[in-house]
Amino acid sequence: MAELVYPPVIGAAHTLFRALDIRIDMKGTENIPRKGGAVLVSNHIGYLDFIFAGLTARPQKRLVRFMAKESVFRHKVSGPLMRAMKHIPVDRKQGEAAYQHALDALRSGEIIGVFPEATISQSFTLKSFKSGAARMAQEAGVPLIPVALWGTQRLWTKGRPKDLKRSHIPVTMRVGEPMDAPADQYAGAITRRVRERVQELLEAAQRAYPAKPAGPQDSWWLPAHLGGTAPTAAEVKDLG
Repeated sequence: MAELVYPPVIGAAHTLFRALDIRIDMKGTENIPRKGGAVLVSNHIGYLDFIFAGLTARPQKRLVRFMAKESVFRHKVSGPLMRAMKHIPVDRKQGEAAYQHALDALRSGEIIGVFPEATISQSFTLKSFKSGAARMAQEAGVPLIPVALWGTQRLWTKGRPKDLKRSHIPVTMRVGEPMDAPADQYAGAITRRVRERVQELLEAAQRAYPAKPAGPQDSWWLPAHLGGTAPTAAEVKDLG
């Protein structure tokens, strides 16, 4: 059932991106394995990140099953699609069931997509990573694939209105080489290494990004350390 639904959804997304003239710059997709399980680990800056992160696997003809909060599956539109595409609902009060579901999928050769920051980073910088992705990769005996996205926050992110008009917004994506997750290593150490690699890829994506703010009022999507007006991580924390 999933493969009857997932490809048309991807096709619809491509059609929408063409209509919006979203300029996608995607490099490193050869690092997605052509077969076998893997945990795709991405930063999280916008509501559409799962679509863009999933696109990185398409050149290798792979589909990514994302772990997403359970409320998305209750939505009358997104819910049926998410279930049909075999994405994995996560109930934070009962996370063990989702974890086991993801492990089973990895062992059967699927790619599981994870946003280890757990929530969108409103500072557009990397938050701390939870160790679940590393632990899954260890238990399933599969690699971690680091991914960085940049520009998706300009389309739709937390606390900002959607900008789904023909605005020529670029989106840059970088995929790193697979990283081992040895079973005899501490999951926290593996998580730190993956986070460092995602940070390197994010900085590469930011350097390659072809657009700059149109003016002071348009600098909200740049983090403070790059001269933008996005709140710092400390300011976001103070806001609660």
